[in-house]
Amino acid sequence: METPFLRLSRPLHVFSAAWVILLALVVFVDVMGRALFDAPFQGTAEILKNSVVSITFLQVPYAIFLGSMLRTEIVSEVLGEKAQLVLRVIGYILGMMFFAGLAYSSWDPMLQSIAIGEYEGEGAMRIPTWPVRILLVVCAVYSFIAYAIMMRLDWQGKLHSNTSAFPPD
Repeated sequence: METPFLRLSRPLHVFSAAWVILLALVVFVDVMGRALFDAPFQGTAEILKNSVVSITFLQVPYAIFLGSMLRTEIVSEVLGEKAQLVLRVIGYILGMMFFAGLAYSSWDPMLQSIAIGEYEGEGAMRIPTWPVRILLVVCAVYSFIAYAIMMRLDWQGKLHSNTSAFPPD
């Protein structure tokens, strides 16, 4: 069952993967600039620090829908189908609670960051941090919704292999 939330998770994942490639290019330019010209790329540390957080949170909903969030099967393998479903539902609820708490606790810092025009870095490269804070809150809410959708699909028996919302390729 395709939902707009499910369809959006793949392009966000692809976008974040492209972002990683751009970061590799930034690091390469920085290293080569240091080695060859004694002139590093200004702001590399700030760009990397803010990008890692953004990339991670852009990938979380896709990982949830794919059923690849961290979990262990050592206990669930010895349980019956109903008990496995109960364990998965507990996992969904815990995931929803975590991302709801993250969104809630990040809301005021996000608003404050927007209000003051928060940035990192000095001199030639100043990186605004409010976009990262907005992305964190939006992706936390999106991840909460992803867990809710997964719980509903699992409860209805519509997951593929009891773990993924995506059909096998």
